[in-house]
Amino acid sequence: MQWTQVYDPLGHWWLSTLVAALPIIILFTLLAGLKVQPHWCAISGASAAVAVAIVFFKMPPGLAAISFAYGVAFGVLKIAWVSVATGQLEIMKESVARITPDRRLQVLLVAFCFGAFIEGAAGFGAPVAIAGAFMIGLGFKPFHAAALNLIANTAPVAWGAIGTPVHTLAAVTSLPESDLNAMIGRILSFTAIIVPFWLVRTMVSRR
Repeated sequence: MQWTQVYDPLGHWWLSTLVAALPIIILFTLLAGLKVQPHWCAISGASAAVAVAIVFFKMPPGLAAISFAYGVAFGVLKIAWVSVATGQLEIMKESVARITPDRRLQVLLVAFCFGAFIEGAAGFGAPVAIAGAFMIGLGFKPFHAAALNLIANTAPVAWGAIGTPVHTLAAVTSLPESDLNAMIGRILSFTAIIVPFWLVRTMVSRR
């Protein structure tokens, strides 16, 4: 089954971007604004994503269903089973808790450092899900854990899933992949310094 995605289906980039962001807007509105239970927020966000893909981006329903099933399988096998059912997440959580009780250092160790490792190894949302669950286990509120991990993921996402975004960018733009990697490295050297300070500032007051 073949399908070529049109990135501006509505003819105005800002409107197409707004429509594409609807699943995330719905997710965070329910989670942070209406205080709905997380599993219902996830179901609503996923349903909205499938609806947007089919209605606005004209994705074939069969392909949308397959993509949805793949996402569920990815979450269950790579995140829920590997990190939770095996007990490894609990071991790592206790290790970090023993290193320091300081929440600022915990968010740097888990969201920034551990999240960057997971991003490079797996990508596709795994860092936010795994590190987010990790932080919730340490006592962070679910919304704060998700928000902090999204901020932390700003820097490493360019080389996520063993460089998949760079491979894709090179294929789409027909630019040399080595040149793209070099420029991304120059940009992220500054980003990687700024993000940890941004994380801590998001958590606490300036003092």
